[in-house]
Amino acid sequence: MNSPTETFDWKGRAGPFTLSLTPTVFRPTHISLALADSLDIRPGETVVDIGCGSGILSFVAAKLGAGRAYGSDISEESVRVATENARILGLADRTEFRTGSLFEPLRDVTADVIIGDVSGIPDDIAEISGWFPGGYAGGPTGAEVPVAMLESMGDCLRPGGRMYLPTATIQDENRVLAAARRIFGAANLAEVVEREFPLPTLVAKSKAVAKLMADGLIALRQRGSRLLWRLAIWRCVRP
Repeated sequence: MNSPTETFDWKGRAGPFTLSLTPTVFRPTHISLALADSLDIRPGETVVDIGCGSGILSFVAAKLGAGRAYGSDISEESVRVATENARILGLADRTEFRTGSLFEPLRDVTADVIIGDVSGIPDDIAEISGWFPGGYAGGPTGAEVPVAMLESMGDCLRPGGRMYLPTATIQDENRVLAAARRIFGAANLAEVVEREFPLPTLVAKSKAVAKLMADGLIALRQRGSRLLWRLAIWRCVRP
C-alpha cells in the first residue's frame, strides 16, 4: 500500500477480525455495525457492496455464506485496501473489489443482495465532523448520493432480490425514502433496524446543523443537552 497503515478491530457480526486501513479509507462505523446486523445472506448468494470502503460488509457477507461478494468504491485506495484485506482474511476467492462510481463498474453482475451503504451526510456536516476522509460526502442535503445510487441500480438486482438501505434523520431522509418507494414500491420496503446516536458537540452546535434544521432537511431529537439522530436500515425487495 502507498500510505502508512493502521489496524481496526471489527467486533461486530461475523467477527472478530482485524482490518488494515490507511488514513484516507473510510473506517467502519455505527452504520456498518447496524447494516451487518440487518443482513440476511443465504448460502451461495451473490452480494454487491456499493461504497465498499475497507471491504468490511463484503467480508461479513462472505463469512455469512455468500458465494461471491463484489464491492465498488470511487476511491482507488479503498479498492486497493479492501483487496489486500481480502487476501489477509483468506477471502480473496469469494470477494472482488472494483474502482468506479456506484454501480458503474458492476454492470456485468446480477446480485441477490445489494448493500447500499454510500455517503449520506450533508457536505457541510461532513466537513465539520471529519467523518469522511477524502471528502466523499452525500451532497448538499445528504440525499443526493443515496438517491443517485438508487436511480443507477438498473438491472444489477434480480427480481426478488434485497437491497439493505440505511437512512438517517441527519440527512434529507424523506427524499431518499421517496426514491426507494418509487423504485421498489412502498409495500416492498420494511424497516429492519432502528438506532439512535448523539451528535458530537462540535457538530451539534454548528451553524450548518442549525440551518439544515431550520430548513426542515434534518430532524434531530433533544435529550438533555444532547441532540440525537436516528438511523434506520430498510430492506427493499425488488418486485
